Amino acid sequence: MAMDLLETNTNGNGMDKDTLYMLGGVALMIFGAGLILSNPVVRRYMGQLGMGNLANAALPDFERYLKLRAM
Repeated sequence: MAMDLLETNTNGNGMDKDTLYMLGGVALMIFGAGLILSNPVVRRYMGQLGMGNLANAALPDFERYLKLRAM
């Protein structure tokens, strides 16, 4: 009887816990990428590869998107 209650409770909360773990992992990956990309050595290397030009080209579009979203 107690095992049935425990199993039902685990199944209901297990999905929530898995979702929180997944979202926490995604947040840590984004935070880690931000830390890596904020390093001056990495920025210089990305500039040599031409990735900086891509970011500069995308920035006006992103700002325009934020303005449209704020309307």
